[in-house]
Amino acid sequence: MTKKKTIGEWLFENKVMLIFAFLSIGGTMASGQSVAFVVNELMTRIARNAFTILSLLIPVLAGMGLNFGIVIGAIATQIALFLTTHWRIAGITGILATAALATPLAVFFGFLVGKLFNKMKGNEMIGGLVLGYFADGLYQLLFLFIFGGVIAINDPKLMIATGIGVKNTIDLTETTKYALDTVPLLSVIEIAFYVVIAATILSALFKLAQKQTVDWKRTGGILIGAVVVYALTFIPAVERFLAQDRMLLLNAVEIACAATVLWQLWKIVYAKSIRKQAGFDVKRPLVYIALAVLVYASTYLQAVYDVLVYTRLPMTTYLCILALCCMNSALLKTRLGQNMRAVGQSRAVANAAGINVDRTRIIAMIFSTVLASWGQLIYLQNIGTFSTYGAHTQVGQYAIASLLVGGASVQKATNKQAILGVILFHTLFIVAPLAGKELLGNAMIGEYFRVFVSFGVIALALAMHAWKKVAKPALASGEKDAKKA
Repeated sequence: MTKKKTIGEWLFENKVMLIFAFLSIGGTMASGQSVAFVVNELMTRIARNAFTILSLLIPVLAGMGLNFGIVIGAIATQIALFLTTHWRIAGITGILATAALATPLAVFFGFLVGKLFNKMKGNEMIGGLVLGYFADGLYQLLFLFIFGGVIAINDPKLMIATGIGVKNTIDLTETTKYALDTVPLLSVIEIAFYVVIAATILSALFKLAQKQTVDWKRTGGILIGAVVVYALTFIPAVERFLAQDRMLLLNAVEIACAATVLWQLWKIVYAKSIRKQAGFDVKRPLVYIALAVLVYASTYLQAVYDVLVYTRLPMTTYLCILALCCMNSALLKTRLGQNMRAVGQSRAVANAAGINVDRTRIIAMIFSTVLASWGQLIYLQNIGTFSTYGAHTQVGQYAIASLLVGGASVQKATNKQAILGVILFHTLFIVAPLAGKELLGNAMIGEYFRVFVSFGVIALALAMHAWKKVAKPALASGEKDAKKA
């Protein structure tokens, strides 16, 4: 049986999260801004940053700690984005073209980083930090001299007057600004429909060609389900709703509450009536249903309603974040995910079990680098401008700080901690300058405070990691020797 944590132990383990929650609430009150303004800004920042923060989870799972090397993934995207902007590839086509160029670059970079980290096991975090600075130097050389000096690029909108070196800031308004954020759900469903149909049919044909058994009931069920969902989009009211590129937060909350209730009811029916699990505990699903009902009921409060109708969400971007959360969870159920977890818990035991430790760690780093490159693309298209020499410099610092604020550690990180972290960390980022201006008459004090806090939370996490790794075992060993004596 697992030991239940006391309230004191829970408070100690979540001290950073609780401190940030207190600072965020206090800063919001001191800023003088409405809750609607703060929530609207926060939803924008979540869409902009959450994907990058979630890209940190896989290396933690594989025992490689916090990946300061995600800067290299951001660099891959910025090289690709410069090229697609130079070629004037606009809209969602520009986003896909940039991702197509950045992904192989990120895979290559991730492979090299993984190979390097295998040579410095136990020091991956400091190695990633230094490697990020080294990669930034090569990046500066590419954009300051090679573009224009070695590779001729005649583009006055991108290059400085001498023709050698790229401008400090590139405007993405005519190319990829909001290109992902403004994709309507209707287009996403249509594309998903054709992808599901094609993948299901090709999978069945492949199995037939390999003389394998095809589960025709499952295949037919998938095809019928896809057709039904796609057919629903032709209902005028549904089509009008899905044609929006941004959804009211109120509608998102209503859909989430309804989905939660239906899913929990399905779990109860499935366990009780279909699988007939005698020991199934219905208390947990009922608690989730009750919470969903309470959340929905709160939308009728005027103060809550005003906030929810003020905020609009870029739904396609949020779908990408949700998809990555699902992928992180699904990865744990695969053989690769189990191998990563085994490697993270003990490399020696994993190696004895026949797992190729070095290969697994390289795959984890490739995953993280590629996901970080996509996260940087989401970030830049939302910002709408490309700070050529500064956009990538603090990606690792802020993403790692956000993850730690949510309660994660060097050894353990989850989707929930990542999402909670981005909420708390970026709430403080929104209100700190405003609170500094209101309380002390200088917004820069708030700016300095939030930068200090981001470095501080990283330093605290690394200090706690070192203590648990070195001092705590030594202390425990000393206590055992004292008892024996």
